[in-house]
Amino acid sequence: MMSSDAKRILVIGGGISGITAAVEAAEVGYEVILVEKEPCLGGRVIRMHQYFPKMCPPACGLEINLRRIRQNPRITVYTLAEVEHVSGSRGNFEVSIHQRPRYVTGNVPIPDTLVDSLESLRPDEFNYGMGKTKALYLPHEMAYPMMHVLDRRALSVHDKEHIQRTCPQGTIDLDMQSKSIQVNVGSMIVATGWQPYDAAKIAPLGFGRCTNVITNVMMERLAANNGPTGGTVLRPSDSIEPKTVAFVQCAGSRDENHLPYCSSVCCMGTLKQTRYIRERCPEAAISIFYIDIRTTGRHEKYYYDLLGDDHVRFVKGKVARVDEEPATRNLKVDVEDSMSGKKYQGCFDLVILATGIVPCAGIAKLPIPGLQYDGYGFLVNDEGERGIFAAGCARRPSDVSQSVKDGTAAALKAIQCL
Repeated sequence: MMSSDAKRILVIGGGISGITAAVEAAEVGYEVILVEKEPCLGGRVIRMHQYFPKMCPPACGLEINLRRIRQNPRITVYTLAEVEHVSGSRGNFEVSIHQRPRYVTGNVPIPDTLVDSLESLRPDEFNYGMGKTKALYLPHEMAYPMMHVLDRRALSVHDKEHIQRTCPQGTIDLDMQSKSIQVNVGSMIVATGWQPYDAAKIAPLGFGRCTNVITNVMMERLAANNGPTGGTVLRPSDSIEPKTVAFVQCAGSRDENHLPYCSSVCCMGTLKQTRYIRERCPEAAISIFYIDIRTTGRHEKYYYDLLGDDHVRFVKGKVARVDEEPATRNLKVDVEDSMSGKKYQGCFDLVILATGIVPCAGIAKLPIPGLQYDGYGFLVNDEGERGIFAAGCARRPSDVSQSVKDGTAAALKAIQCL
């Protein structure tokens, strides 16, 4: 016998796959509960400058979907929330959701003067730690929900007293507690997304040791108009525009000591970011060190266009080590050119590591009995036997277009199994 709430669908993860699944299911009549652990929706896509093949900014697709969520009463969104317990089975799951306090009520607007007056700072997670925000902050200008968040742990005693003394009544609740929310659903979609591989684990490549070695996700933020440099590509050590740039492909990927698999999107990401630099630093010389360049279908044109660019050099070879010159902070890159068999050392102003995709589902396994994982931590679908479906990068490395299609497919499967 089906539960009276069997038409409700739980979507875990508010990135592009989860958002797509939620709006597609809701717009054909199903109640949807969307759970996201961050303060707002958008996942990794909202942190991008552009995504291929159209080279659109995140607002191009996300703004429309966020409007669909705002306008659809069938979708209930819980941010700062995670699933902590699941029992039951297909058609009748009992789910416990833990929601952390935001400390901002949303009942009264936060005055800009209050934010400006605070001294407490925290790492800027939206910009991958490149800079800081106030302890009371708005995640970004497209945030949904459009609400500030208070990082209670970063708040100094002085700022706490200042808030209590000057904050308009009903704006901030420093005593706000966590909530436990109980829901009953008929099926679930897991769209918990991905995180970049920790480049600090690849010690020879210098991340964390060399100031001007950054990762591909950091490069997206440097190119973004709402990023830490306002869209100007500058190297971290001295905020100077780089004249020589190296991309290191498969940084930790296809490596039995790190990620043994190919993340499939890193090559396209580098080709896209090479275009960013060509647009913003037209005189810069760019070297791309690669094992293989993997592009598919119409994406192949991105590769061939750059092959004909005199400012871009492709070197088939594995980078062995990156070191820093103490005086200039320039980077020495040791590489073996596998075509010529020769080893050489190049000097660059900026090095960008193309790190791979790591599934969040495999790092912090969900408390859902019976979930199946492959050897790399990605979820394995069981064709609806359990009423739980994986989507996007929880299931496999995917680009934005693939993730949208996957979210739609998961919504259809979740509906069909009810």
